[in-house]
Amino acid sequence: MDFDRLMQLLGALERHAVEYVLVGGAAVNFHGLARMTDDADLFVRPEADNVERLKKALHSIWSDPAIDEISAEELTGEYPTIRYGPPNEDFVVDLISRLGDAFRFEDLEWAPVPFEGVVVRLATPKTLYRMKKDTVRPKDRGDAELLRRRFNIEEK
Repeated sequence: MDFDRLMQLLGALERHAVEYVLVGGAAVNFHGLARMTDDADLFVRPEADNVERLKKALHSIWSDPAIDEISAEELTGEYPTIRYGPPNEDFVVDLISRLGDAFRFEDLEWAPVPFEGVVVRLATPKTLYRMKKDTVRPKDRGDAELLRRRFNIEEK
């Protein structure tokens, strides 16, 4: 993933006051654990005004009419994830509002973390651990174990 593009996206989200939390492999990297990833995973509050700010943030980077198709209704629907890939780029953003019954936007613990002049809304190590520890993907379970060790996360 293009780190400069990720920082550009995170800066646009901050400027447009989008309520989001960075999760996934990119979040693991921000916590100091090296992890290859192909996309940026953003949990977003699926309220209409927030989704409109999100679309403005995306439009500030990409001139792509497909951005206008992103909707709060889709994010609150049966499959609450939207995968957005700007044209002619190797950059993908997964917009998530819920992971089954396990996680909703409101369930996430996060902290504002300043990084290169941008305040990143970053999932806490404990939240990332909870999200990754029981998945079917080995790399997620590996992330969870690294987070548990690095941040002394106690299992209940």
